[in-house]
Amino acid sequence: MDSKKKLKNILLGNALKNNDLEGEKLGPFWGVPIMASDAVSSVAYAIEEMLLVLVPIIGLAAVNYLGLVTSPIILLFLVLAFSYSQIIACYPNGGGAYIVSAENIGKTASLVAASALMIGYVMTVAVSLSAATAALVSAFPGFIHYRLLFALLFLCIITLLNLRGMREASKLFGIPTYAFILIMLALIVTGFVKLFTGNLPPVQYPESMKSVTDGVGTVSLFLLLRAFSSGCSALTGVEVVSNAVPSFREPSQKNAKNVLFILVGIIIVIFGGSVILVTSLHIIPLEGKTVISQLGSAVFGHGIMFYILQFATSLILLLAANTAYNGLPTLLAILADDGYVPRQFMHRGTRLSFSNGILFIFFLAALLLIIFNAETHYLIPLYAIGVFLSFTLSQTGMVLRWIRVKGKGYWYKMLINGLGALMTGTGTVIVFVTRFHQGSWLLAIVIPVIVYIMYRIEKHYQFVGRQLKVNNFMAHYHKSVSKDTNLCIVLVGGINRSVLKALNYANLITSNVVALHISTDEKQSELLRKRWVETGIDVPLEVVNSPYRELIEPVEDYISKREQNLEPGDMITIVMSRFMEESWFANILHNQTTYFIMQRLRRHRNVSTVLVPYLYSSAFVPACEKEIAHEDRRKEK
Repeated sequence: MDSKKKLKNILLGNALKNNDLEGEKLGPFWGVPIMASDAVSSVAYAIEEMLLVLVPIIGLAAVNYLGLVTSPIILLFLVLAFSYSQIIACYPNGGGAYIVSAENIGKTASLVAASALMIGYVMTVAVSLSAATAALVSAFPGFIHYRLLFALLFLCIITLLNLRGMREASKLFGIPTYAFILIMLALIVTGFVKLFTGNLPPVQYPESMKSVTDGVGTVSLFLLLRAFSSGCSALTGVEVVSNAVPSFREPSQKNAKNVLFILVGIIIVIFGGSVILVTSLHIIPLEGKTVISQLGSAVFGHGIMFYILQFATSLILLLAANTAYNGLPTLLAILADDGYVPRQFMHRGTRLSFSNGILFIFFLAALLLIIFNAETHYLIPLYAIGVFLSFTLSQTGMVLRWIRVKGKGYWYKMLINGLGALMTGTGTVIVFVTRFHQGSWLLAIVIPVIVYIMYRIEKHYQFVGRQLKVNNFMAHYHKSVSKDTNLCIVLVGGINRSVLKALNYANLITSNVVALHISTDEKQSELLRKRWVETGIDVPLEVVNSPYRELIEPVEDYISKREQNLEPGDMITIVMSRFMEESWFANILHNQTTYFIMQRLRRHRNVSTVLVPYLYSSAFVPACEKEIAHEDRRKEK
């Protein structure tokens, strides 16, 4: 084992086989902390975000309006929970708003939903880590100048843990999540007991803060709507369960529903209880002190329980980012399968996680943290809109589904989804308008750009598919007439024009040709075997199983074994086909596996590699795009 592989095993753990996937999935016990961490953690900043809107205008009186703003948020949370339970029942393969919109509204709506979900998930990571850092510096003010450094360090840790696999991450993250839930319940119970016994007086602020506590304005409907839009960050996380249904053990739908309803109960108790205590104690945000830290100080004092609360809050905010690591990679894999994002997002890493999706989150979240200096309230405006837009599209899609398919009790299901669509649609408009000057307008540009990019990626993959498709393989296949007997191995992934060209080249130089296929998916490999026989290709096909989804090492191992049987002076030629692109953008949409195989085989003395390029003609692009557009119109009809 080389040093690189040893280091990889130390950081990520030993590789898992394909048949280990079921063991990596989540049951209800570990599913709750993994899926609920985002929604639970929102308590730590949602109340504060509402007060940050109200306090500068009406001062200490802001706490009297918390209940008025919070009530519709809790109602909306309940409606969404029941709505998403229906989505879980109808769409067991996950995908949430994207799949619902694709089936019931249309292609454009589904891509808008997917774009909104991508933004929402990445923002979840950035907001959660920023809030975790804020909780840390509230307990230890000396760290305030290192908040960005701590946020980036937390991001690295959580990314690494997710790369180690779902089951391992669930155990590492589950205990702190349950610890936060317990400490918050203890805070609420203790607070209510002290409140009812008259032992919990309101928090007193110094006279020097009189200008802040008195306020300078009056309450208006627009002000309350702004506070509502900020508090709606508490709704994030409810959609992740429906997006990640395949991540649960069988029966996956039942387990996903159980986790969803447990999540609902926890949030209502913690969020509602915290709002009541904050209102009763007249707590407002202070520079360097979060609302939760002040609540903990008032209820627990500055003893051990206070520091446990702060530590647990920081941890849960850190782990809330993990919700996105479970939802977005699964969504990207579904999008990749449909051809809207690079195919690489479909591939599972050594620990059976969608590692490319995990790294995608890492780089985008790191960029956001750096741009916004890990400040939570700068990120919230971009956060809520993406989430609400996906809510609205999913609920609208479900209403259209019930109208179309009907079924037993469809009317009350349609009523729930209709109410959800109306409330979240209104919420989307409110959040967008009230947060427009804080940057929400950016999403009106970013979402269409992402949708356009996904459209172009799909067009490219469809074009490539048409270019590679061959209807009559044997009519263009040239059998070998060479008298040379040196072994030539052609690497094949399927039956298409590029493989045809590689086989014809190999048959030209030798009569001893073997086709080699590395199997990372048994079903796909069986289909290839069947098609190979049906096509009538006279070159033998050898299939090497790769249970760890490796491609390069199985190729090298196979070649090394064949190399041992060579006679002096003989050579092995490895022929690989590669689809050549004219632009850098198109090149990143395809694997560069052939390059890495060539680099690995350079160490073999008796092996030569030949790259057979397959370059499409640009003259065919307009005609192909016209054909694709025609097929799209036909499908829509």
